[in-house]
Formats: sequence, structure tokens, C-alpha cells
Amino acid sequence: AVMGRTVVELFYDVVSPYSWLGFEVLCRYQHIWNIDLRFRPAFLGGIMQATGNKPPAMLPKRAEYLLKDVKRMAKYYQVPVHISGDDFKRVLGTGTLEAMRFITAIDMTQPQYVESLSREFWLRFWSQYENTLNSVMFSQAARQAGLSSELAQKILEMTSSSAVKNRLRETTEEAIKYGAFGMPAVVAHFKGEPHLFFGSDRLELLGSVIGEKWLGPVPS
Repeated sequence: AVMGRTVVELFYDVVSPYSWLGFEVLCRYQHIWNIDLRFRPAFLGGIMQATGNKPPAMLPKRAEYLLKDVKRMAKYYQVPVHISGDDFKRVLGTGTLEAMRFITAIDMTQPQYVESLSREFWLRFWSQYENTLNSVMFSQAARQAGLSSELAQKILEMTSSSAVKNRLRETTEEAIKYGAFGMPAVVAHFKGEPHLFFGSDRLELLGSVIGEKWLGPVPS
């Protein structure tokens, strides 16, 4: 970490629209606050399983509320999340293990692309309604994020390696060790202590804890 900078880790999975909201806000603040933002692609399914958590949308009343909530948040945060009732069913039926392995492989080899690649996955998943999380989609997303076709192909081949699988498992376990039970999980390392913040609506509180000024979700 750069001297005096607060390390802020963002544990996320592209299956989570709230993670996208938190991700975009932290990306905006990484040059305003004195923080060293670290992207930690992890697997939400693993966190849910380990902690006994259930997707909130499985509770009908909560799903109803979530729908309105995400729409309001998307507008307020200026992130193009598009969500409808069917999305919950679609998402619950889509495993993101392969997608998160792909992003992990990029993180291990070409970390400078992690931000744009993750955004590309969210856009496809939560803005353009692409259901197919397959290798064709992965390659397209990677090319859109700035990787060459050769590199994208090489990363694809890496995703099934034990190195990548282990790294994703370790990152997920690390999030759980910090106390995560869902996503996004933001961990700020401040004055020698890790501080966990859950959700995309706790970033104002994060700023307060680390002594930074909150300027709203879209700081100009």
C-alpha cells in the first residue's frame, strides 16, 4: 500500500446487482479518497453455503421490495442496472462459478483489466439480459474490456486450472473469515484493524470510519 493510504478490499460476484452499485461508487472514490482499492473477485454461492445464508429474493415480500430498491438505487447511483421480476429466477438459476474463475484468472495474470472486465460482465448480465455465461460470452467480454483474442483464449484455458480454482476458493474463504455472509463485502484496513461493511449503501459509513468525506454516490 502507498504510505498512509487505507487499503479497501471489495469482495464481489457479478451475479449481485448490489455489488455492481458498490463497485461503481468505489471506483469513483478511488481517486478522491486516500484509499488503495483492491478488487477481490469471490464466489457468492460459496459464501451463502458456508454461512447458511439464502438469496433474499427467495422470500416473496423481500423480492418485491428488492425489485423497487434496486431500481431506485440504480437511478440514484447512476448505474444502468435493469431488473424485472423474472431476473431473480434467471439469476438464481445461473451459476457464476465459471465467470468468477475467469475474472480470477484475469486478476492473477492481467490485473489492470479486472475493473473493465468485471463491469463488462455486469453490463451483460444486468443491463443487456445475456443469460448465457459461456466461453463465447467470456471472450466477447474480455475483448470489449481491451484484451486481445489470443490473451482471452489463454485466460479461458486457465480457468479450469487448479491454480485459478484454488485462488477463487481462497479469496472466498478470506471474505468469510472477515465475517462476510453476502455481497458486496467491503473490508477497510484502518489503524491495524479490518472493518467489514456489507452492502452498497454503507459506503458513507465507510468514509466516516476511515476519516474521508462522503460526497454522495456520484461525486463530481
